[in-house]
Amino acid sequence: MTSHVLVTGGGGYIGSCLVAMLLERGYEVTVLDRFFFGNTVGPHKNLTLVHGDIRNCPPSVFEGIDAVCDLAALSNDPLGELLPDTTYAINHLGRARVCALARAAGAKRYVLASSCSVYGFHDGIVDEKSPTNPLSVYARASLLAEQSTFALADHHFSVTALRQATIYGASRRMRFDTAINMMTLAAWKNGVIRVGRTGEQWRPYVHMRDTCRAFCLVLESERSTVNGEVFNVGSDEQNAQVLPRAQMGCEAIGVPFKMEWFGEPDDRSYQVGFGKLAALGFATSRSFEDGAREVYAGLVTGTLRDSPKTRTIEWYKRLLRRDPLCL
Repeated sequence: MTSHVLVTGGGGYIGSCLVAMLLERGYEVTVLDRFFFGNTVGPHKNLTLVHGDIRNCPPSVFEGIDAVCDLAALSNDPLGELLPDTTYAINHLGRARVCALARAAGAKRYVLASSCSVYGFHDGIVDEKSPTNPLSVYARASLLAEQSTFALADHHFSVTALRQATIYGASRRMRFDTAINMMTLAAWKNGVIRVGRTGEQWRPYVHMRDTCRAFCLVLESERSTVNGEVFNVGSDEQNAQVLPRAQMGCEAIGVPFKMEWFGEPDDRSYQVGFGKLAALGFATSRSFEDGAREVYAGLVTGTLRDSPKTRTIEWYKRLLRRDPLCL
């Protein structure tokens, strides 16, 4: 029985939601994070916060840990292209180090937050057996992390990778630089949605709480069913092209659809099949229309606020201007 979970990156967009969910389910939780975006978790009697970096944290952090959910990463393609060496050092080597330290300390499970971006560009629908085609530093580092961590799996130490679809929805560490959240903010703020050219590219999507539920499912499944396995996290119904998705988002929040193009054409386009995780008992509970309405309501009521901290690359650029060695 897993009772004490270490969440690296537990102060992040996904991590802060996952930590809250684990605490609700009765787990003891330790968070390892540098908290660049502030403390977004706790306090809670079963929560311990460790300010640290996965690249150099001491092995003692892993003492008494039953399972690790490894979410620490530089978390999007623009940041990866800005800081490629740091992205590989954290997203690949740092997470391989976490997995090795967890195994050495006697943990029984390790769950890696990977990404459907490893599929890159594909015609048709891809699944976990499809060839990968990572087109960015972020995607390549995610795939390398999968390979390095799976190499440590054995009968006593379970390793699972969750390739998450593009995530949306409200969080205590809010991000407005993910597609649905960004479009919803633009509709609320300016009445005009900016859509990346050409708008025909396909993406899969998943709500914040649903991807956190997938982590919990893996932690609570028989180890033999998840050990050494990759699972895509999302739902077949939430594969969508960018432009129609923007139109559906506006309909969901009841605002007129007005748009402008931005950027260069995006070469990444893929539809993903999610049947493998569904066979484990997983089903999503929220649609991207639900997510758009949730975020829009948060903006209207003021529970969600736009700021530099809600756009990952902008905030890291500010931190680097203050301290070029902070990363």
